[in-house]
Amino acid sequence: MLVKYSLVAASALGMLLGSAYSSHAQQPAATPPRPVGGFVPGQKRPAIDPAIVARGKVLYGINCQGCHGPDLRGGDMGGPNLLRSQVALSDLDGELIVPIIQGARQSRGMPAIGLSIADSKIVAAYVRSVIATIGVQGTPPGAEKPLNIVVGNAAEGEKYFSMKCKSCHSAEGDLRGIGSRFSDPKALQNLWVAGGIRGANSTGSIPEVTVTPPVGKSVEGQLVRIDDFLVTLKLSDGTSRTFRRNGNIPKVVLRDPLKAHRDLLPVYTDKEMHDVTAYLVTLK
Repeated sequence: MLVKYSLVAASALGMLLGSAYSSHAQQPAATPPRPVGGFVPGQKRPAIDPAIVARGKVLYGINCQGCHGPDLRGGDMGGPNLLRSQVALSDLDGELIVPIIQGARQSRGMPAIGLSIADSKIVAAYVRSVIATIGVQGTPPGAEKPLNIVVGNAAEGEKYFSMKCKSCHSAEGDLRGIGSRFSDPKALQNLWVAGGIRGANSTGSIPEVTVTPPVGKSVEGQLVRIDDFLVTLKLSDGTSRTFRRNGNIPKVVLRDPLKAHRDLLPVYTDKEMHDVTAYLVTLK
């Protein structure tokens, strides 16, 4: 049977559930314009504060995304598609969605989420904001505008770079033209923050270790594992060796090319990250 879904049907129930027509049904009349504010004729939803939508998106991501998916179309845990939900389509101000979040459908497999009434209403507002972007005749919601992260001060970023990064990196050397090599500023920012840009003095991203036992020659290789009791390294011939540790015996010297980046990760401010990114983008 050929099934067609129409966002505007003869009755509210028919429109919310999706009217099914057989292939030999009569041709429907011309579709009237969709009512402003929702999918029910005459329904007008209140405007939603963008700040509430932003918080609702965070709460939804934490509490609902696993079941209903990042785009509300159903997730890995088997939750229904909210874009086709009668409740979500007809909710005006949380009066239908909030009770379900609070546990009204536990007997039908929908557990109580554990959010307050206020936060439940915020999640409901976010769901309505996504539904409001649905196009006519079941086309998916519009894509979000790409996030512009080049919001920092390039001059301040250059100063920070000179203080913190210049000992390993150079705008004229390893970073020459990096703004052109990575046209997506977000990818560039993720790369440098994670230490993915190899410095002029860097030989790789895997830490190397030298183990010097009390008797015998030192052994060098790539670090495999280290803790208070053992150190394991991979030798140049592909084999591995493990040494038992007892305090400072044997002597272990680590050379981690990403240590500087790891040390800075908990120290960076948002402003410093944006400033450095804005500076790196200028290195064409």
